[in-house]
Amino acid sequence: MHDDVSTPSAPASTRSAILDRLKREGEQSAADLALQLSLTPMAVRLQLYDLAEEGLVEARSVAAGRGRPTKRWQLTQEAARLFPDAHQGLAVELINSVQSIFGPEGLQKVVDRHSDSQRKAYTALVSSAKTTAERVKRLAKARTDEGYMAEAVREGRDWLLIENHCPVCSAAKACTGLCANELKVFQDVLGPEVTVAREEHILRGARRCTYRVTQGRDR
Repeated sequence: MHDDVSTPSAPASTRSAILDRLKREGEQSAADLALQLSLTPMAVRLQLYDLAEEGLVEARSVAAGRGRPTKRWQLTQEAARLFPDAHQGLAVELINSVQSIFGPEGLQKVVDRHSDSQRKAYTALVSSAKTTAERVKRLAKARTDEGYMAEAVREGRDWLLIENHCPVCSAAKACTGLCANELKVFQDVLGPEVTVAREEHILRGARRCTYRVTQGRDR
């Protein structure tokens, strides 16, 4: 969609689009963003400079042959507040309270119950899908609805379930069992004919979480 930067609503929509692309795609130059958003590089740069003043984006210079270095822009940690957080403060407090009162075993029971609920909900959504591709796409849609900014991407014979945001990141840091169980849930939901492996993990410093879905040898 082409934004008309002369209209009052255009800067806000351009700003949102830039933040969204940086969240989903990672580091970008102003020229890259301009091409994706059908805008002029100058219009994008003006927005980036404003976002930088707010502490939401930052740039690093990358050598580009004999010419001037290119600025590559990315989101800062401060920008995380702009995306869904699923009441993380409350979630962390509840996790700490459960562990304090019931101990690690009690907390694990709570996590397992949450995983069971996820497994049932996701299975109901994908059960009528005829192919692995459709199951991954439906799971990605469900995760997007929960705030994970998820997408299903084909890579060779595999599928990637990519989550560009984690709305429960603070809770996951406080209780690593959430992430461990989630991998098991995805495996159960997508079926025994595939193997699901986590290749990128936000909690380990990656920009996103990525799960590779590989079709079994017998299919």
